[in-house]
Amino acid sequence: MKLVDDSKISLVSLGFVLACLVSARHAVAEFTFSTPTNLGSLINTPDAEGRVCISADGLTLYFDSNRFGGSGGFDIWMSTRQTTDEQWGAPVNLGPIMNTVYEEFDSNISADGLSLFFASDHPGGSGDFDLWVARRNTTDADWDVPVVLGAIVNSQYDDDGPSISADGLSLYFSSNRPGGYGQTDLWVTTRSTVNGAWGEPVNLGWTVNSSLWEARPNISPDGLTLLFGSNQLDGSVFCDLYMARRETTQDTWGTPVKLGSAVNSPDDEDWPCISADGRTLFFESDRPGGSGSWDLWQVSIEPVVDFDRDEKVDLTDFCKLGQFWLQEQSQVDIAPAPLGDGKVDLKDLAVFAEHWLTDYRLLAHWKLDETEGSIAHDSVGDYDGTLHGNPLWQPADGRLAGALEFDGVDDYVSTPFVLNPQDGAFSVFAWIKTDAEGQVIISQSDGSIGPGATWLGTDLSAGKLMTGLMSPQPSLLSESVVTDGQWHHIALVWDGSLRYLYVDGVEVAKDTGALAGMPSDGGLYFGAGKNLDRFPQGGVPANFWSGLIDDVHIYNRAVTP
Repeated sequence: MKLVDDSKISLVSLGFVLACLVSARHAVAEFTFSTPTNLGSLINTPDAEGRVCISADGLTLYFDSNRFGGSGGFDIWMSTRQTTDEQWGAPVNLGPIMNTVYEEFDSNISADGLSLFFASDHPGGSGDFDLWVARRNTTDADWDVPVVLGAIVNSQYDDDGPSISADGLSLYFSSNRPGGYGQTDLWVTTRSTVNGAWGEPVNLGWTVNSSLWEARPNISPDGLTLLFGSNQLDGSVFCDLYMARRETTQDTWGTPVKLGSAVNSPDDEDWPCISADGRTLFFESDRPGGSGSWDLWQVSIEPVVDFDRDEKVDLTDFCKLGQFWLQEQSQVDIAPAPLGDGKVDLKDLAVFAEHWLTDYRLLAHWKLDETEGSIAHDSVGDYDGTLHGNPLWQPADGRLAGALEFDGVDDYVSTPFVLNPQDGAFSVFAWIKTDAEGQVIISQSDGSIGPGATWLGTDLSAGKLMTGLMSPQPSLLSESVVTDGQWHHIALVWDGSLRYLYVDGVEVAKDTGALAGMPSDGGLYFGAGKNLDRFPQGGVPANFWSGLIDDVHIYNRAVTP
C-alpha cells in the first residue's frame, strides 16, 4: 500500500530539510528482526525441509525435502501464492526432469526466474556433489533438462549451496576443495555476460572464511550483503546465521557478524535467503515448535527509524533524517531494506512515512471502532477483547471515530492477561463519557498469583476519577469530576513507585509516598469490576459502567499525556 504520493513526499522532504538543517551527528542506520515464525504444516512435514529460496516477485518458493512423494532422497519442491499477502499453497514436486533417484538440493532461483541453480550427486559431474543449472525460456514454461556447470566451477570435492547474484554474473557457493582456510569455505565464480562461461572460482578470503565451517551463502539483491551459515565464532557443532557487508560490489567483504538471538537459537539455523524487497529472511532450523526434524522459518526485517531511541517515531526523528538529506553515505539510511543504499533520499523518506508516529511503548490498543460483532480488536498485540451482555457499537458517536456504549446492567468487555502490575511501570489511557457516579471503567480480574483491582473508576459520591490499584494500600482519589456527560481523556500512570492520575492531559492526583507493586495475572475488564460485582463494596466502585468508552491504550512504560 502506498501511504503518500510522490508529490507529497517531495513537498514534505523540502519542508523538513529546511526545518532540520542543524549540525549532523554520525548515526549509522540499523535494522532489527521480528519473532521468527514457522512456515506451517502445509510447507513443513515430519521429514526434513531445507534450502529455501523465493522468486523476485515473492510468489514462488523453492526448497528441498526428503518427504514422501519424491523421486530420491532429497528433491526440489515448489509452492506458490497469488499475492504476497496470501498463505503458501500446497507444495508440488518439480518432477522427473529436475528430480532423480539421486540427491537434488540447495536450489536457488535467478532474479529473472529463468535459471534454477542447485546441487546434486547425479552422475556426470566432477565430484561427490556438483553445481547444476536448469533453464527455461519463460517463467510459464517447463524446465529444460538440467546441465552440470562443468569442471572449471566444480571440483572432485563437495560443491553446493549456490546463490546467483541479481545481475546473473556472480555465483557464490560453498566447497571443501583444497585452497581454502577451513573445513568448508565460501567461493565465487564470475562471468562477463549472462550467456558467458563461468571463470575459475575465487575464495572469499580469510576475512569471511575461518578455520572452521562456512557454507550455504545467500547474496542480497543489491550485492552488498552476504548471509551464510557457520560455526566460526565458537567452534561448536551448532550452526548459526552470519552476515558480511561491503560498501560497493567492487569492495572486499567486511568481517562477518552473527545475526544474534533474535534469529539464532540454541539449535541449528542454516540456509538463509533474503527476499528481493529485503524485508523477509527465510531460513532452516531444527528448533522446537516445528513440524519435523528440520523446518522452514521466516522472520521480517524491520528498519530502526527511532533514531533517538526514545521508543517513538516523531518530529525529532524526522529532523535527524533531514540532517543527512542527500548525503552519499550510510547514515540514517533505511531504504532499500535491510541496509540502505548509502544515500538518504525519497526512498528513505517513504519508508520513514510508514512508521510515522509509531510508538514502540504501546502494548495494546483497543480502538473500539468496530460496527458489529462480539470482538473488540487489539490493533497492536494479541489481546482481542470479547463483548459480554449487549454493549452497542456506536460507529459515529466516539471521541475518535467509533466507541462502545455500555448499559450499566451487564455489559462489559473481557481481555486476556496483558500485564502484571508488579513487573514495572505501565500506563493506561481511555476516553470516557458518562453522567453516572460510582462506576468501574477498567479493572483487572482476580488471578492465580494475586487479587485484581480497579485500575480506573469514579467515586460513589461525586464521580471523581480514582484508582484502586495497589490494594490493600489506599485508593488514590482526585478532585476532578469526570461524570458531567462530556468526553474526558483519562489516564493512570504507575512508575513503579508512585501512581498518577490525569484528566484531559493534566495531572490531577499523585501519591505522596512510595508504594509496593501488586502482583496479578488476571485479564482486564472494560466497564466492570474485578469480580463482576453489581454493587459497590467498601466504598470502591464496582457496578457496571453506563456510558461510552473509546480508544483504550496500554503502554509498558510510564507515559505522560
